[in-house]
Amino acid sequence: MSQTRYDAAVEHTLMAIEDAVDNCAWDIDFERNGAVLTLTLEDNGSQVIISRQSASCELWVAAKSGGYHLAFAPAGWTCASTGENLPALLDRVLSDQQGEPVSLALSL
Repeated sequence: MSQTRYDAAVEHTLMAIEDAVDNCAWDIDFERNGAVLTLTLEDNGSQVIISRQSASCELWVAAKSGGYHLAFAPAGWTCASTGENLPALLDRVLSDQQGEPVSLALSL
């Protein structure tokens, strides 16, 4: 994947996550600082951090349950260790940290 295509895919993805958080039923705040998007669950203050990893052309997700490396494939961002796509992974880690089912209804 070219750097230009990777950068465009990451930017599209981060904007889609921001939109999904804005429209979800949960009280989740987000803050974007350059290539890092931090999601904060307001009920308990726990965070999920999504970051661009340009050198490896990956997107990394850091959560209480661990760190996840996602590569961009024709089917979208896929986690190397779990096989989950990004929307499923985010819903799972946010649900784990919230203690209740969370769905961002993220569409990529």
